Formats: sequence, C-alpha cells, structure tokens
Amino acid sequence: MKYRLEATRVTADANAEMVVPHSVDLRCKTTTLQAIAQSLPVSVLDLVATRAGEPAGSAIARSVELARHVEQLGYKRYWVAEHHAIQGLACSATPVLIGHIAAATKTIRVGSGGVMLPNHAPLVVAEQFGTLEAIYPGRIDLGLGRAPGGDFQTMRALRRGLAQDGDDFPSLIEELRTYLGPERQGQVVKAVPGQNSNVPIMVLGSSGFSAQLAATLGLPFAFAAHLAPDHLHSAAQLYRERFRPSHALRKPYLLVAVQVTAAETDAAARRLFTTPQKRLLRAIRGESAELLPPVDSMDPLWHDGERAAVENRMRAAIVGSDTTVQAGLERLAGITRADEVIVLTETYEHIDRIDSYRRVARIAAKIPAPAGEAYAG
Repeated sequence: MKYRLEATRVTADANAEMVVPHSVDLRCKTTTLQAIAQSLPVSVLDLVATRAGEPAGSAIARSVELARHVEQLGYKRYWVAEHHAIQGLACSATPVLIGHIAAATKTIRVGSGGVMLPNHAPLVVAEQFGTLEAIYPGRIDLGLGRAPGGDFQTMRALRRGLAQDGDDFPSLIEELRTYLGPERQGQVVKAVPGQNSNVPIMVLGSSGFSAQLAATLGLPFAFAAHLAPDHLHSAAQLYRERFRPSHALRKPYLLVAVQVTAAETDAAARRLFTTPQKRLLRAIRGESAELLPPVDSMDPLWHDGERAAVENRMRAAIVGSDTTVQAGLERLAGITRADEVIVLTETYEHIDRIDSYRRVARIAAKIPAPAGEAYAG
C-alpha cells in the first residue's frame, strides 16, 4: 500500500463568498481556505444524525451540503461512521454514503470512520472500496474498527457466525489487505475490482488494543476521543512507542477524533452543545438518539448520576468561542502530538453546524502543523 505525500497550505480570503446549493437556504459570508504547510490538518466525522420524526433522506442531504462546504474550507477528509439499528443515526450503509458524498464533491477525501470489519466479509469490503477507488481515484479512505456499531442482538444479526466477537479483527485486516494489495503468488480468491487498488487503510479505536495493533502493522491510527477520553493519552503514547515502520507508513501518524462546537461566544457554544448532550443522555437511558433543539440549561433534564456520566464521556469536547476553541485545539495537539484532528460537530440547526466548521477551519489555519510525516491517504 502506498500513501501519497502532500503539503497542506491554507490562506484566508476574508472577502470570498461561498457558493451554496439551494436546497438549504444559507446566505453567510465564509472564509475560503486553501493550503498552508504550517497549519494543523482538520477533517470531519459525520454520524448523519436525524431530527425527531425526520426522514433519513433529509439528514443525508445535509451531509452532502456539509461536505461541499468543508471541501471549500480546506478540510482534508470527510468520514462517515457505521452504526446499526440506532434510531436517529442514518449511517448504516457506510459505503453507499461514501459514494454519494464523493459524487457530490470534487477534491476532498471521503471515507469510513469507520467500517466495523467484524460485521463484514473482508472480500466484500475490498470489492466495495475497490469499486469506490475505481470511480473516485485517490480520494477514498478505509478506516477500520472492531466494535459492532450497535447492540448485541444487532451484532449477531450482522455477523456471519455466532462465534465472532471482534477478537479476529487482526486476521480480518490481514485478509482485507491481501485483497487490496498486489496479487500474491498462488492467490486463489481475488477482489475485482479491488486487487492492487491499495486503498489507504487506517485502524480506528478507543483502546490500547487498537493502538498496539496499528503500531504493529505500521498503519495510521485514529483514536475516538469523543467516545473514550480516558484512554486518549495512554493509547497515543502506546501507538508511538510500539510503531514499526512498514511499506505503508514510515513514521507514526495519529489522528484524534473529538467533538468541537464553536460559536460567537462561549455561552452560545455551550447552548448549542446541549443538543449532543441530550442525545447522549437519551442513549444512556436506552432511548432514541435523534437530534433535539438546544436548551438554556440541562439541569432540569438529568439527575446527578446522569450528568456525571454524560460529562465524563464528553470531557474531551472543545466548546466555546474562537479563542476558547483555539486554546483547546492547541492543547489537544500539543499533549497528544496529533498529526490531524477529526472534528465531530452536532448541532440542531444546520447553519450552526456550518458556522462551527467554518470557525474551526479558520482557527486551525493559525495552529502550527506537527513535525511528523504528512500524506494524502
């Protein structure tokens, strides 16, 4: 597998007006960002969240709108998650969404954040992503995780055998790499298309297990700080300490996924952030996970135990004004030495989400890039 090297540059044109598709009425002045070698690379993670009672098609249309915006803002990649049987998340058919978003954009990399590999036959994944790479050459990422992406019953319905529990994740990755890499002597089963496509693979995770696996295989590692903030620093350190250079990657490359909500003031951002707080609170209670409007205070909605649980799960989140968000991103990049930050932003109103990503792009352009190896894959 080969990763293409790139130098990212970002310059600001404060007078540029973004061209927006007419399906969502957005008339905001934005900053058009282009490459700056010294800036921190930022990308997008999308769960394709729906509002209460809303059809999935509307949420998917918003994702397309967002992808077009962040492409113009200079974001590096747009990743779609894989979740199943969760009311409120329309991201179960991840490869289909990737193709749809890639078709609506021109240059941004589009990929999975990630495909939960134990749910699928590696050959099928290789064929799907080999096909995507054939249609959109040089723009497809394949992030791989081992979680089920749903509850126990859904996991059993998805997986091919009742004995599968995710422990075979390393062997599944090796099988998948066989189908995506050069044909081997004596290889009987081949992915067509897919063989020799060398679609860039990244290991996703929220534990030391995934960090060590990525390090052993010499692959990029994306840590889900929005899910497991307690393990962020230990996993990042383990990945860098155990990393073994490979034909795919010479030096470790760490991506950190984190929730970010940026707004004009700290108070405005905190209010917007009550939408993902309410979604997580409902998930803890076993309720649906649709987006709900923000509120002035969460105090009437949770008891002390629920508040502690939600705040602990979301304590890596960066929420506030431009100044606050810049300080948070600088601290995150400095402590973890992240080579790239993957931003998850969930707001009820689409225009607030667009504005937050616009602010983050402008902020990231001011933050020096890490000294590690950069690449397009």
